[in-house]
Amino acid sequence: MRKTALLIIDLINDFTFHEGDLLLDHTRKVLPNIKKLKQYAREQNYPIIYVNDHYDTWETDFKQIAQACISPKNEDIIEQGMPDKEDFFIMKPQMSGFFRTPLRSILEQLDIQHLMIAGIAGNICVLFTANDAHMRGYTLHIPENCVASNTERHNQEAIKLMAEVFNAETKPI
Repeated sequence: MRKTALLIIDLINDFTFHEGDLLLDHTRKVLPNIKKLKQYAREQNYPIIYVNDHYDTWETDFKQIAQACISPKNEDIIEQGMPDKEDFFIMKPQMSGFFRTPLRSILEQLDIQHLMIAGIAGNICVLFTANDAHMRGYTLHIPENCVASNTERHNQEAIKLMAEVFNAETKPI
């Protein structure tokens, strides 16, 4: 059995960008599945690692990032998408969870070989993180019902690319 970890990408999000409202709506649809995946990972004793943009806070404390992002339109997402105290949290400066972060060091220390990836946006930060994970030799499961993008078309294109190019398993949970 491959040692597995769950990466949850960018659930703490302000959604204040072009097509942010579209991504917000699509995130609401996949959030119950992400929560199920997180519960499964917890039951399997898989490490859960949140990887998130910093929203110009440059904070490594997710509560500070959440405070900078929260608004009446997204508070339900942020409240449901927060890490638990036993989860890891990594702030990322760019689109990939591997770029200038300690993610690889954490995965190596935990002897992780397989990653489950969930989160937003599927066609940007999830895709770039999956690409970098694939290039580093990790096998991937990216459940298609645990990823949201601004548009359904962009999401399906990203899922297809991750399956075909990165050999990611994409079956829903």
